[in-house]
Amino acid sequence: MRRWLAVAGVVSAGWALVGGVTGCGIGVIAGCCVWRLRTGGDRKEDFDTAQAARQLPLAADLLASCVTAGAGPVTAAQAVGESLGGPVGERLASGAAQVRLGGTPAEAWRQVGEIPGAEALARLLERTAESGAPTAAPVARLAADCRAEQGRAATARARRAAVLMTAPVGLCFLPAFIAVGVVPVVIGLAGGLMGGQ
Repeated sequence: MRRWLAVAGVVSAGWALVGGVTGCGIGVIAGCCVWRLRTGGDRKEDFDTAQAARQLPLAADLLASCVTAGAGPVTAAQAVGESLGGPVGERLASGAAQVRLGGTPAEAWRQVGEIPGAEALARLLERTAESGAPTAAPVARLAADCRAEQGRAATARARRAAVLMTAPVGLCFLPAFIAVGVVPVVIGLAGGLMGGQ
């Protein structure tokens, strides 16, 4: 939506500044250029970090459950990735497919580690693939840590919102306090001083 909004703004600006069919044509050309600049280049794949943060604890819990049930880490990652979808699921499924096709674990799980907060999961999957270390308990701990971090972040956001809400309330009540409480006292004192002269 943001990409289209920028393009629509450029097209509208071309039409408004130049006017007529010529302005519309210039706006469309400029809009195409903006579209190419915003979508082109060798950028990393875009993904919704909020959605990835929400999916990460669930993905870790599902991985731990699959491994506890007897699946291997690669099979568990494949199953979780395919069933979960989204940024975490797609990268888990892709990493598992790379390991099955003979890719190195470090290279295969690197894309999982690109997700903010998933570096520990990527290291754990890589270490398990290389050494065969058990994964159920560490992945379950990772899921608990992710949930705790989400709780701390939510608490910090709630505290910040509470602080930010007091500023408008103060700005509303301060003028009323001055108008109702301070101004009459000042006027009364000024009237008393002037009446005494």
